[in-house]
Amino acid sequence: MKKRDNRIPKFKNEDEEREFWATHSPLDYFDRRHATRAVFPNLKPSLKSISIRLPEDMLEELRVIANKKDVPYQSLAKIFLARQIALERERAKRGGS
Repeated sequence: MKKRDNRIPKFKNEDEEREFWATHSPLDYFDRRHATRAVFPNLKPSLKSISIRLPEDMLEELRVIANKKDVPYQSLAKIFLARQIALERERAKRGGS
């Protein structure tokens, strides 16, 4: 059985490298014996907790809708906020107020 050469070749430019990786799997060049666990102690969380006061009936209606859609109510609230922000962004691009 022929032994494979698992060394990544040197590339002359990005186009050559892009062409190579389009036809080769990185998994063929990955050796777990040389892998080390990475630690990123300074990463900042991408989410920020906030507190928001809502009328009880609005919160209850949000929970009912979320339950019907089988999603957590906080996730549904984020979806609704994201949609409205996108709409406002589009209006601003068109020069609306």
